[in-house]
Amino acid sequence: MTVITDEFMKQMMSTTKTYSIVILKAGPKRHEPGVEQIVWEHGRRNFALREVGVLSIVCPVTDGSDVNGIGIFNVDIEEAKKIMDEDPGVKEGIFVYEVHPCRSFPGDNLPK
Repeated sequence: MTVITDEFMKQMMSTTKTYSIVILKAGPKRHEPGVEQIVWEHGRRNFALREVGVLSIVCPVTDGSDVNGIGIFNVDIEEAKKIMDEDPGVKEGIFVYEVHPCRSFPGDNLPK
């Protein structure tokens, strides 16, 4: 494994940027019949947010838990809340969410 020096860590930490992480959870109506179309539209909206660079990373969680997904937004917390409050799944009570500030390295991405 590569040796990481304190100097390298300090240099890299100075390049981080603030993002907002959204943890999407099952809402009170998540398991009601007929929610599939609204969940589909939630997904369509995520694609649109990705396309304009607002939603940098989107990860649906598929383990059957109450956590339904994680997203990293390229906006501050207040803007992330505004975006999520307009989500069709949130508006219908299918999802609820938490927003937290986080830092990461611009340009990071998931491996292919």
